[in-house]
Amino acid sequence: MKFRSIYLLTFSFCFLSATQIHSDRFTAFKDNDEGQASKVYALKLPEIIDFAGEIVPIEFPDIKERFDKELLVNTYWQSNMLLLLKRANKYFPLIEKILEEEGIPDDFKYLAVIESALENARSPKGAKGFWQIMPNTGREYGLEVNANVDERYHLEKSTRVASSYLIKAKKRLGSWTLAAASYNRGMSGISHLLKKQLADNYYDLLLNNETNRYIFRILAVKEIMSHPDRYGFVFSKEDLYRPIPLRKIGLDTAIGNLAAFSKAQKINYKILKTHNKWLIENHLNNRSRKFYEISIPEESYY
Repeated sequence: MKFRSIYLLTFSFCFLSATQIHSDRFTAFKDNDEGQASKVYALKLPEIIDFAGEIVPIEFPDIKERFDKELLVNTYWQSNMLLLLKRANKYFPLIEKILEEEGIPDDFKYLAVIESALENARSPKGAKGFWQIMPNTGREYGLEVNANVDERYHLEKSTRVASSYLIKAKKRLGSWTLAAASYNRGMSGISHLLKKQLADNYYDLLLNNETNRYIFRILAVKEIMSHPDRYGFVFSKEDLYRPIPLRKIGLDTAIGNLAAFSKAQKINYKILKTHNKWLIENHLNNRSRKFYEISIPEESYY
């Protein structure tokens, strides 16, 4: 299985209020001249780093440099980081819930963010959705993918498919870190490299540039977003994007005109499509009488 990555960042859901930088708190930035924002500072690296409970050998020079690179790039790409802090507040609750239900470590929410920036993105190779799933992979794992319906854009269903893949990869490769790397390179690709290089872990592998950086992007995202104040991000809870309360309408029939269906639900077509991006056309065929659930914002929310 081969998933395409889009380089971006994310947010740990560990804070509940406004973050502030204070001189009496640990910060990656030096406090010279009261930490002037116009200056660019080297970052203090954490002494211990892990992914999904698996320790990163940060004491090795090449590992330290690879992590430092991604930490610097992600910290100083401030506009993208702040956008992702905002989006994560909206989307992480659902992703975290599903990962827990499926037995996937919480750290994998950061993989979704570096893949898509928490948007229903589309790659040049045809991967789609938050988890950047390729068409054949989606179908293999039970998603409907065609011109009328594309469930790779369905956040709940695609998160469960990604979880199924990761469980399979962990069982085959032996660690969550290698499972995460295989999301970029593929299970067969990682397995082949381990055998060829007589290695048993990600950090000992000689890799192509994209997979070489992949885990370290996740690690950098985890570190920054677990401690946004440490890296200079100041915001309040009110600045973050919020989840939209939704109700579900279940049906096993076709819908001839989604715009008319929207009006009957007292919303417009744009809002319907915003919350059901897996509906591709202006109608739902459903010749097989499949059961679908369509998300509708709670009344008077818009």
